Amino acid sequence: MNNIDDPAFQAEIWSVAEEMADAARAVILPHFRASGLSAENKDQSGFDPVTIADKAAEQAMRDVLAARRPLDGILGEEFGSSQGDSGLTWVLDPIDGTRGFISGTPTWGVLISLNDVSGPRLGVIDQPYIKERFCGGFGRAEVIGPQGSAPLAVRGTCDLGEAVLFSTFPEVGTAQDRAAFEAVMNEVKLTRFGCDCYAYGLLAAGQIDLVIEAGLNAYDIAAPIGVIEAAGGIVTNWEGGKVHEGGRSLAAATPELHAKAMTLLQNSLRGSGAVS
Repeated sequence: MNNIDDPAFQAEIWSVAEEMADAARAVILPHFRASGLSAENKDQSGFDPVTIADKAAEQAMRDVLAARRPLDGILGEEFGSSQGDSGLTWVLDPIDGTRGFISGTPTWGVLISLNDVSGPRLGVIDQPYIKERFCGGFGRAEVIGPQGSAPLAVRGTCDLGEAVLFSTFPEVGTAQDRAAFEAVMNEVKLTRFGCDCYAYGLLAAGQIDLVIEAGLNAYDIAAPIGVIEAAGGIVTNWEGGKVHEGGRSLAAATPELHAKAMTLLQNSLRGSGAVS
């Protein structure tokens, strides 16, 4: 039986998580910016690329779990779910931001989360190329990178007019979702796009204040939740509920900023008839 509050158990779990992140790095990096890298399209109605690096990285992480945590469940982007008997599930995205990966930008990342029935308890956002790893959970909130290690802590921004907002795509879901996003965008100091999971790491590190997205899967958001909550931030859906299973996410540095952004999102959706 797992005692998730036992420090020895938590240390073991962190050892497994970092071994997975290391294994994913090792198989991904030979493919990054490599000549001749090809991508398959998983979405016939759009463009959702997958590469040999995505599949190899998830398999490498699954191999670590098979050796060290065989009773845990797994939910991975590339190879789906496998049930476990421990009450714990690892949620894996081997390359979050494959579009960026195939374009050569270092804003993609490996996402690792450990979830229990309540949601994420641990999160890792790893950027292999710049060797930066954001870790949160079980009392740990730390970024390790080229300049050494530093504690993670969100900044204390409460005023939308002083906030920096990120999102991956300007489209941000449906037309109604986009209009709601713009209601927030029109109030903040600065908006930037295109950082994929790296934006969540920046929020946890106190560099930005908001990340708003839609159309997420569980493996897109579980690890960022673990990292941001450990750093003192808040992550919910646009209604203020849990979002670790995917959907529309609102990540904020402070409860005050979160509340103001959520009010604008909800007012816009209500005005468009998207919510009652």
